[in-house]
Amino acid sequence: MQSDYPQELILPMYQTLLENLTTAVLAFDAGLQLQYMNTAAETLIEASDRQLHGLHIDELFREEPPSTEHLQQALNNATSYTKREAKLQLPNGSGLTADYMVTPVTENGHTTLLMELQPRDRLLRITREETIKTRQETAKILVRGLAHEIKNPLGGIRGAAQLLARELPDESLKDYTNVIIEEADRLRNLVDRMLGPIKPPQLAEVNIHEVLERVCSLIDAETGGHMTLTRNYDPSIPPIAADAEQLIQATLNIVRNAMQAISQHMPLSDGNITLKTRIMRQFTIGNVRHRLICRLDIIDNGPGIPADMVENMFYPMISGRADGTGLGLSIAQSIITRHSGVITCESEPGKTVFSLFIPFEQPDRQTDAGAAP
Repeated sequence: MQSDYPQELILPMYQTLLENLTTAVLAFDAGLQLQYMNTAAETLIEASDRQLHGLHIDELFREEPPSTEHLQQALNNATSYTKREAKLQLPNGSGLTADYMVTPVTENGHTTLLMELQPRDRLLRITREETIKTRQETAKILVRGLAHEIKNPLGGIRGAAQLLARELPDESLKDYTNVIIEEADRLRNLVDRMLGPIKPPQLAEVNIHEVLERVCSLIDAETGGHMTLTRNYDPSIPPIAADAEQLIQATLNIVRNAMQAISQHMPLSDGNITLKTRIMRQFTIGNVRHRLICRLDIIDNGPGIPADMVENMFYPMISGRADGTGLGLSIAQSIITRHSGVITCESEPGKTVFSLFIPFEQPDRQTDAGAAP
């Protein structure tokens, strides 16, 4: 609804200054209808002032819990109001976490409510990624030390069992030494899997959709075609510099986890896994800002992941299934990290989203880093 609030009274003399700010600034009239937003606000909200002009603040931002009453009180009492890490839903349906401060400004008998928005999503994501990365590096150091302490005596046990088998007079007794050898090999393989891929990625131009189609064919074979796999591809995505086999392994581990979680709570025919690809621009991973990023979302309609597991599920041996090894996600994260990328997860009952962020170009200093664990 358009307002008859005098446009010339809104932010007189300061509009040029506001247009050059990097902070998103919006102005609402006494009825909390949008009268102005600067260029930074248009970029943040992904819509123009002309498109949204006159909308009530409840139509512009859907906030949980709503703050309309507090905003109206700030307007009526001419007091400033600040809120930290507000969860907002924008007109295009996307979510935004932001700090905002509102300040009533009265001029010529008309009151304008100024809102300054500071997006927090990027900062929160980077902080979360750095925390996860630090924890994973600590866990990796512990696993490497543990692997060394386990594999050395395992080699001795296996060798002794082989020597003993040669000296046994009765062939039937070799069944026992074979058990020792096989269990030693099984433990060694488990330790190797905990360490993740040994060799560095063999980079080449890879079509991400060919990788996903290979994964889909494998899941179709495992489920007999009963699981619904939905493709939501961006066909304009160019090839990325990656190791195709390692990407297949990482993606398959996540998709297979989703399939197994679904199968434990519902018939496979009711399950749905969506593979969604998009391009993201000017995206920061760790302390590196990438011009272009390939984003792959793996979305399932399973039971969700308990909140207390989300932060720790990329560690080795962490699993929500009684028969799970807890290595699939750890290996997937290790592979994507070797590609200078990152994996994030958001989950609620009925919807879990694993997002893989992979740079299109691999910096040389990161490509060669940490070839062997």
